[in-house]
Amino acid sequence: MLHRVRGLGLSVRVYEAGDGVGGTWYWNRYPGARCDVPSLEYSYSFDPQLEQEWEWSERYATQPEILRYIEHVADRYDLRRDITLGTRVESVIRDDEANRWAVTTDAGEEVWATFVITAAGCLSAPKPPEIGGLDSFAGTLVSTSAWPADGVDLAGKRVGVIGTGSSGIQSIPLIAEQAASLTVFQRTPNYSLPAHNAPLDPAVQRDWKARYREHRAAVLQARTGILVERGTRSALEVDPDERSARYAQCWDSGLFACIPASYTDIITDLDANETAAEFVRGRIREIVRDPDVAEALTPRGYPFGTKRICLDTGYYDTFNQEHVTLVDLRRTPLVAVTPEGVQTTEEEFGLDVLVLATGFDAVTGPLLRMDIRGRDGVHLRDAWAGGPHSYLGLQVAGFPNLFTITGPGSPSVVSNVVVSIEQHVDWIAECLRYLREHGVAAIEPDADAEAAWAQHVHDVAAATLYPQAPSWFVGANVPGKPRVFMPYLGGVPAYRQKCAEVVEAGYEGFVLHRPAVHA
Repeated sequence: MLHRVRGLGLSVRVYEAGDGVGGTWYWNRYPGARCDVPSLEYSYSFDPQLEQEWEWSERYATQPEILRYIEHVADRYDLRRDITLGTRVESVIRDDEANRWAVTTDAGEEVWATFVITAAGCLSAPKPPEIGGLDSFAGTLVSTSAWPADGVDLAGKRVGVIGTGSSGIQSIPLIAEQAASLTVFQRTPNYSLPAHNAPLDPAVQRDWKARYREHRAAVLQARTGILVERGTRSALEVDPDERSARYAQCWDSGLFACIPASYTDIITDLDANETAAEFVRGRIREIVRDPDVAEALTPRGYPFGTKRICLDTGYYDTFNQEHVTLVDLRRTPLVAVTPEGVQTTEEEFGLDVLVLATGFDAVTGPLLRMDIRGRDGVHLRDAWAGGPHSYLGLQVAGFPNLFTITGPGSPSVVSNVVVSIEQHVDWIAECLRYLREHGVAAIEPDADAEAAWAQHVHDVAAATLYPQAPSWFVGANVPGKPRVFMPYLGGVPAYRQKCAEVVEAGYEGFVLHRPAVHA
């Protein structure tokens, strides 16, 4: 976005809370952190030269490699001179009379801007764990979302991990390699598929580089922004042996999107979904030797794919190791953290290191942690008290000239987020150009158009099995958060088409304020 705004000839300042660029790939340094979208697809497409010069080393890049890539981009385009690091935005308050925003930072700086663009990410606000006694723990307490840059000494230590979402599933196998003992505290088991990660074949990378434009075009037509073969039949139409063979192919593919895409109704029909869920459960039982541990690791009670499917390297097999213990918190709930470790209703587990892998206040959390106030001083938190609403995930009525990259109501976290980010960046940049060329002082959604889009987002989600899961997609992991399905499930192509149609119709659904609003 910084690169595009510069290209428009506008002055721009970026504020970043981290001491380096990279966003989620700056903060999430925990062992095993890597992308779950193939590296060649999880990359910028805006400059063909950049595509050709960067060499990825693995099919699924690790956090350090992705961070090096982002740092390379920042340096290649000389972006750092307009970025203020180590600075958190505390408030964004609109001055209606002057048609500008006052942005205040934790350093006490205040700047005024005609336009504010939030690029805070969807998974950047760690969720405070609802666990008593954390302050009393005498050992080392660390979070996967803020892992120390110089690492944590786990060798010979008694380590506990609370949480088995994506960061827990990625880190647990590597923590087990280092720790003297590892105790995993699991409340809800997640579906995880093998990544089958490997060094990236140079021939594959050469082929991609030779046909990158073709690949990029195909990605934009893919529902999730990830290249995967989509089935054309119901899972209930085919012979069980054929169906199992197809699921086995997906299991071996290393693509988390493969099984949900394998048949047309995996995400819309509970009986069809159960065929996929039971296949994955069967694989867990095959891998984990202890039947009781396997059962505890087996997801039940919510449809397959309705929580973010994880990709792992040796996760389930880790529980076959003698020094690894799984504590099922559904059977023996966690009582509190003590100075010595973790107390459940049955036992106290002595620990030297406790790792919190307890997730994020997703999508809205990063925005609501800033004090954003729009027209007439209305707080964004109050506007979203009943759940987030926006027009296309790009803007909120009553907050003129405030743009939200991958905001609620856009594909964001149910897509290849790099594809969705780039599309938002391009849309916003073209919008800024249009406003300037047509003498428009401010833009915001029409309230009726925003309401209609929010209803559409809800209706599309309601036609699927997604709302049946108590996931972070609906805010279920955060006590008191409104239960609203936040991303748009209509798919990347349909969403892109809608955004394009809005522009072609003269920004239909938006209110364009002419100079009556002071520039």
